[in-house]
Amino acid sequence: MKINVFTTAILALLTFVSCNSEPSLQKYFVENTDKKDFIALDVSPSILNLDNTKLSAEQKEAINSFDKMNILAFKANDKNQVQFEAERNKVKAILKDPKYQELMKVGSGKDGASISYVGSDDNIKEFIVFANRKENGFAVVRVLGNNMNPNSIMTLMSVLKESKIDMEQLKPLQQLVK
Repeated sequence: MKINVFTTAILALLTFVSCNSEPSLQKYFVENTDKKDFIALDVSPSILNLDNTKLSAEQKEAINSFDKMNILAFKANDKNQVQFEAERNKVKAILKDPKYQELMKVGSGKDGASISYVGSDDNIKEFIVFANRKENGFAVVRVLGNNMNPNSIMTLMSVLKESKIDMEQLKPLQQLVK
């Protein structure tokens, strides 16, 4: 009987310890993916439509470090400004966590963007772009990968310019731009 009580107590303790109630972008994405004012999109590297035979070794390495991109956008309108402010403040609070290291910030508090990352300088697990504009809403983009670094991101950006992006995968975001 004492063993069962002890085992149950240990299991309950492990359950409470393993449950992380801290807010994170991943949890925020999961909680809001299906809500009516949000647009959620997962984008794979195949969106780039690249000819691998024309890529340099450095470009191939950068592409291989990129796993996927998650996009969550909130479409603001006249009727949901209070919710827009609340949701935008939630994202800002999450990004203040020290695990999200800010690289740069552009614009003012009402309109602007920031770029952050998770990981170390030479092993970045995710890049986060948070852009917001009071008239349109906001978008959070998570670029997920393995062994990404600032050079691979810059190389990836240069490859993006040359790619023939499959716009069909980005169709849901057109609602936000209108």
